[in-house]
This record gives sequence, structure tokens and C-alpha cells, in this order.
Amino acid sequence: MPDQHSAVTVVIPARYASSRFPGKPVVQLAGKPLIRHVYERAQGCARVERVVVATDDHRIAEAVKAFGGEVIVTVDPYRTGTDRVAGVARHLPGEIFVNLQGDEIVLNPDLIGDLVGPFLAGGTGMGTLKRALTSEEELGNPGIVKVVTDRSGQALYFSRAAVPHIRDRRPDEPSGGRHFVHLGIYIYTRDTLNRFTALPTGALEDAEKLEQLRALEHGIPIRVWETRHQSLRIDAPADLKEAERVLEGCPVGGLS
Repeated sequence: MPDQHSAVTVVIPARYASSRFPGKPVVQLAGKPLIRHVYERAQGCARVERVVVATDDHRIAEAVKAFGGEVIVTVDPYRTGTDRVAGVARHLPGEIFVNLQGDEIVLNPDLIGDLVGPFLAGGTGMGTLKRALTSEEELGNPGIVKVVTDRSGQALYFSRAAVPHIRDRRPDEPSGGRHFVHLGIYIYTRDTLNRFTALPTGALEDAEKLEQLRALEHGIPIRVWETRHQSLRIDAPADLKEAERVLEGCPVGGLS
């Protein structure tokens, strides 16, 4: 099991061929390619020793090299981002790996610390983060993943649907802090990562297109910690204008 002094490597899986937003990692955002924003803000976390981009596309690789980042090109047809992280991890030292999605811009390095700190202090093999969801628009948006946990913080389910469903809720009644958005970041021990990627795709994973459901379907527990820090998720071209506005007011190292 990891300890408080374990080295942590962040791997950022990045694909060029996105069905909703092709070329997303290299789109220009506030004067930089999106992948650079994700990379530099991951570097800003004191608990992170190394940041690596894992991609199958030479355009992304060249963009990362252009700003001095570390990149590994992987040509295998990986099923998901986690499978790509595992493929890269086989060629890297260390026992602790963070999977940070290539379209999740961390606005405060303490967000990553909210994941790494309790993971190193605890005895779990896989963990992730949630944040309170307060927007009705986000609650009904299938592009925003929700998570439900038990009282100890173990994940019960992840879904694109509005879970839990409040049966007797009035249309004008607020959700009352019962809904949480799942952030695009995971942490694993090497053993758990290898076990996860050796498993077949699960029925729930295939239905929701959520790779973390593979772990739950096969009995791998996922510990979920809450963060109050913000991040920016870029899902579609329409998100860029608002993201630029936020980033202009948030230098690297900066928004809680």
C-alpha cells in the first residue's frame, strides 16, 4: 500500500478523434492549446512528481513537445482513457498513478491535493473526486456525470442520469445538496490499475459509456472524496468562450 511519501505520476490521456469535438486537445484557448492548460495546472500540485501526456496522435504529441511537456505516443487501440494510462504506466517507474482527463482544467492545484492526500493516507486501491452539484441545468445534462456514494464515501454508482431520483420532489424544489458531479480524475495503485485493465468491458460500462463502472461491476471499490475546488470541463466548442473568460481571471495556481 502507498504511504505519504510515495511518488505520484499524473498521466493525461488525450485523443484527437472526439465524436463531439475533434481535435479538442490542440484547440487554442486563451492563447494556449487546451492540453497545455491541463498539463501546466497538474504540474502546479506539490504532491505530483511527474506529468506525462499519453496520446495516439502526432499533432497532440507535437503540441506538447512545443511547450516542453513530456509525451508518450501509444499506438495500441485502447478501450478507454484508463486503459491508455495503464499502457503508459508499464513503461514508467512508481506505484501511484493519477488519470487526469485531457479536457479537465484544474483551476486550483489543491483540487489534485484533495485526491492525492487522502489516497496516500488511506488503504484503498482506486479513488476519485466529487463536487456538490447545484445547477438544475447540469443535473439534467447527460454530459455531466453524477455519483452516488455510501456514508463512508464508497461509490455506489456513477450515471449520466440525475441520480438519486427524488420521487416526491416538486418542480420548483431545490435538490437540497443530494446530487454530486463526478470529476474527470482518478488515482490508482499500479496493482489496481493493472487489475482494472485486465477486465472485460462491463454491461453497465457499455450502456453509460463510463469506464469507472467496469470497476464497480467487477467488485473493485472506488473511494470518493469531496472537493470544493473548481475545474473547467471542455465538452464542446460552445464551452470555449466561457472557459476563456474564467481562465483570464485565474492564473496558474489560482482559483478556489
